[in-house]
Amino acid sequence: MTTRAAQGRSPPAEKNTLHPRNPHRGRYDFQSLIAASPELAAFVAVNEYGNETINFVDPAAVKALNRALLKHDYGIADWDVPAQYLCPPIPGRADYLHYLADLLSESNGGRIPRGNSVRVLDIGVGANCIYPLIGHRAYGWQFVGTDIDPLALNNAQHILDANQMNAAVELRLQQSRTAIFAGVTQADELFDLTLCNPPFHASLAEARHGSQRKWKNLGKEDDKHKSPVLNFGGQSLELCCDGGEEAFVKRMIEESRSGQSNCLWFTTLVSKSSSLPHVYRALKYSGAKQDRTLEMSQGQKKSRILAWTFMDQDQQREWWSVRQK
Repeated sequence: MTTRAAQGRSPPAEKNTLHPRNPHRGRYDFQSLIAASPELAAFVAVNEYGNETINFVDPAAVKALNRALLKHDYGIADWDVPAQYLCPPIPGRADYLHYLADLLSESNGGRIPRGNSVRVLDIGVGANCIYPLIGHRAYGWQFVGTDIDPLALNNAQHILDANQMNAAVELRLQQSRTAIFAGVTQADELFDLTLCNPPFHASLAEARHGSQRKWKNLGKEDDKHKSPVLNFGGQSLELCCDGGEEAFVKRMIEESRSGQSNCLWFTTLVSKSSSLPHVYRALKYSGAKQDRTLEMSQGQKKSRILAWTFMDQDQQREWWSVRQK
């Protein structure tokens, strides 16, 4: 999942490591994007290599690009996030969904299941609501999105209202800061997938330090501010939790045991390779029948999808034979 090495520092590269179905694999066609969303024009300039680009350090430019991509490629005409809320990179978020579609196809005779019979639980849907928006437009899936932040859910609901997508996405408030599935899912409720982009820092200071290190490596430190610019935004509930990513994913694995017959594949992003030994250990003791790690990358950032199921191959095939009736 590699985005262009833009920002005017290095020659642009094709995003050819993105999933084959990802519409963002090539260089951005800025003229087409501007035609779809004229506000983007103010942020587009020609870099030293003669290519149109934006300043990816500028949060306003990133948000304008996101609006254009969502409108041009997914028909999302009205999208915004409040200041300081996460403004996610669209190509990487789309890649997660395309890899999950492949995962579902493996136990469905090689066919990607499409349409509103496929139900997906998005843990931490956020103010941006990005996974349900892309997942429904790309595959027609139905989503339930949960979050512990009522303000984030209010913004996500506004996006759904503005784009007439209320029938495709249901939002639920998670009342507990420590629960993941408990309290927002019903005992008899079935999901084909769960997905999650967990908060991967243990504190906001750690998040800022990580961003500062990233910009230093890219030669883009912000000399005017003591804290580095977080170009994709994000506030404490989105970026941080006690124990960071490792603790969150381990808690998710433990809770998934209670719903093992209600979901085919549990999945989450794991950003830090140092988290893997600990979450693998948690999976070993969870009783999961199968787990997968799918490596991904986006620019300087490396990540992976961790997926696990409590169903063997026969049970997975039986799942689809029942779900598609």
